[in-house]
Amino acid sequence: MTTSSALTRMIMAGQGKVPADIVIKDVRLLDVITGAVTQTDIAIVGDRIVGTHASYEGETIIDGAGRFAVPGFIDTHLHIESSLVTPFEFDRCVLPHGVTTAICDPHEIANVLGAEGIEYFLACAERTIMDVRINLSSCVPATAFETSGAALEIADLEPYRSHPKVIGLAEMMNFPGVLHADPGIIAKLVAFQGGHIDGHAPLLLGQALNGYLAAAIRTDHEATSAAEAREKLAKGMAILIREGSVSKDLKALAEILDENTSSFVALCTDDRNPLDIAEEGHLDSSIRRLIAMGRPLHHVYRAASHSAARIFGLTDRGLLASGWRADIALLDSLEDCRVSDVISAGRLIGPEAFAARSLVPPVGLTSMKAKPVSPEAFIVPARADRNQTPVIGVKPGLILTFRESATLPVSEKGTLPDLDADVLKVAVIERHGKNGNIGRGFVKGFGLKRGAIASSVGHDSHNITVIGATDEDMTVAVNRLIELGGGFTVSDGGKITAELALPIAGLMSPKPFEEVTHDLHALREAAYALDCVLPEPFLQVAFLALPVIPHLKMTDRGLFDVDKFDFVD
Repeated sequence: MTTSSALTRMIMAGQGKVPADIVIKDVRLLDVITGAVTQTDIAIVGDRIVGTHASYEGETIIDGAGRFAVPGFIDTHLHIESSLVTPFEFDRCVLPHGVTTAICDPHEIANVLGAEGIEYFLACAERTIMDVRINLSSCVPATAFETSGAALEIADLEPYRSHPKVIGLAEMMNFPGVLHADPGIIAKLVAFQGGHIDGHAPLLLGQALNGYLAAAIRTDHEATSAAEAREKLAKGMAILIREGSVSKDLKALAEILDENTSSFVALCTDDRNPLDIAEEGHLDSSIRRLIAMGRPLHHVYRAASHSAARIFGLTDRGLLASGWRADIALLDSLEDCRVSDVISAGRLIGPEAFAARSLVPPVGLTSMKAKPVSPEAFIVPARADRNQTPVIGVKPGLILTFRESATLPVSEKGTLPDLDADVLKVAVIERHGKNGNIGRGFVKGFGLKRGAIASSVGHDSHNITVIGATDEDMTVAVNRLIELGGGFTVSDGGKITAELALPIAGLMSPKPFEEVTHDLHALREAAYALDCVLPEPFLQVAFLALPVIPHLKMTDRGLFDVDKFDFVD
């Protein structure tokens, strides 16, 4: 809360009558509204900009000569859990890339731990340097067609609505539930009418989209084509252009971002791991790519800041002007979006800022309750019609999967994979200690010639998902994963060749992000040694179990047809 004395000092400093706390001298300020670039000082008192387009004196001087100042970036939709590190390590990893606000849905940890997971994230958000905001998870579990670790109804969410870090209701993934007026879904939507409700509506168009939007749902990050995005824009939806580790929609959607739409377009990552951040960047990567693709420069920066703030009701940020929150990225190049310094809420960010944080103890360290398995657990009974064995088709850069079919060999061990045709086994093992279910089937697109890959990151219920060439290697990978308390494993020839433990709810590592990056690199190399052809195999495995994204998915209850919203016979 701003006191009268603090506000008085801001007013005086803005007039140049008293020194500011911080002055960025002689910087080139980008106006994301007009596109003008003005050489100026930027004066800051507390967490607020108090002066621009003038000369100022301050207690701390930052040399801005030769650099550009733009508003701090806002990631409008992400799951911090998918960075595989704690919110504190995410803070330390991503803030130097210019991301000063992150709007998080703790959906992943909530599906494992329920309200305890949301409380953990809220506690962390109160102590991070980056402004982490929370949208309350709307779909826990995501569907009734898988086994989740928890369930959250509106009564479970109500206690957190007034928390200062909460914006509104997170992505309404169960769009069939909306369209069929499911009472539990309606109760959540009614409670958040007049507030913010995030959308999640892949391939939903026409009158069905109109019905979905009638619930006052305002955003969508699931558009995967320009045509889909344009219809949603025309119907009043804000489009969040997503570029994550698996879901890479920026190339397909770049053309929609122009001078007419930029106020209704923002950027997000959804799911991005530290290895990709180290190699490519975060939102800074999306910005430079959009500019390189010919999108108008200041409109790209507008989408990354001012538009994002307006869409989510964060009315204090997104511009570099007097009276606005001092979230500033200092760049060596506008075109390349090369971030050299970051100011978050009026603080120049360095290692000492992160070291001063008070951390929150991890939770969910005993959430892995699956029992060890044997190779017999992965036997797939032979079908009467061997020519019509359904197969999940995977393509790089998409969490959409496709329905294919194959003629597969059969032995006394049931239906077998066909490595020459790139058809592997896939299984999802319930890990919350509720029923021990195992769903089994086949997947195409990974390219493995041997071995197995297992993951306890399995959107959205986070059971164990494993793909493999042999039942024996799948067994080795899964059993080691259980011993680790969750994570990723790669097996080859009966041995573990790489692993990453994620003991915090089976989703996050307590290690520094640099160590997680190193382990992810080793995992990727181990997957490539199996002839895996996907650039990001682990999160691609994780999305095989997501039954709210078309078209064919695997859950612990069996193979699921998302289009029919029912199991495959």
